[in-house]
Amino acid sequence: MREIVLDTETTGLDPSSGHRVVEIGAVEISNLIPTGRHFHCYVDPERDMPDEAFRVHGLSREFLAQHKIFKEIAAEFLDFIEDAPLVIHNAEFDTRFLNAEFALMNLPPLGGARIIDTLAMARRRHPGGPNSLDALCQRYAIDLSRREKHGALLDANLLAEVYAELCGGRQSALSLQTVHAVRIAASNDLLRNRPEPLPPRLSAAEKTAHAVFVATIKSPIWDRYLASDKDAAPSAAG
Repeated sequence: MREIVLDTETTGLDPSSGHRVVEIGAVEISNLIPTGRHFHCYVDPERDMPDEAFRVHGLSREFLAQHKIFKEIAAEFLDFIEDAPLVIHNAEFDTRFLNAEFALMNLPPLGGARIIDTLAMARRRHPGGPNSLDALCQRYAIDLSRREKHGALLDANLLAEVYAELCGGRQSALSLQTVHAVRIAASNDLLRNRPEPLPPRLSAAEKTAHAVFVATIKSPIWDRYLASDKDAAPSAAG
């Protein structure tokens, strides 16, 4: 199953107050395993960067001014996510910001059953415990050494690992039916007939010598099995 793990960075906490998206990171997973495909971009918010937000992600107004505005990256972003389910931590925050950007372009919002909120999942699985992304990474022994500041693509990759754990761990991505099918295919491949039979390795002289040797053995044990097979075989009349 194809899913997109998504994270954003913004200029603040509320799009209705004029805050904007400044970074998007999205990671494609299939059956909980990253495929290697991702989408990442910085976005010019066309406004200043408050100090509180800068301390979180380190993205300055000067840096972001060198990048495209949201409407210039929207089509590429939508082409990447297609209609896949979106896995987001604290999904209400990110979807509010993305939908505010889409509203400025008269595009339909993201939402509905396609949104999977890992914060809600974590609260159900670990009620009463800290369930921030950092806390979940620590709980599941996921390496946080790269995370000096928040970054959308880095956080999306971390969230993909957390999501796999919330779904039961990496082992749940393995399909026993798929494994069984692979084993059958491998067995069939091994048992298929050769296009040309191998030539016999024994010479005529070796075959004769073997028959002479076997004739010298008194009451070989295999004679009992041969005799029992003949007794067990149905008669032509039966």
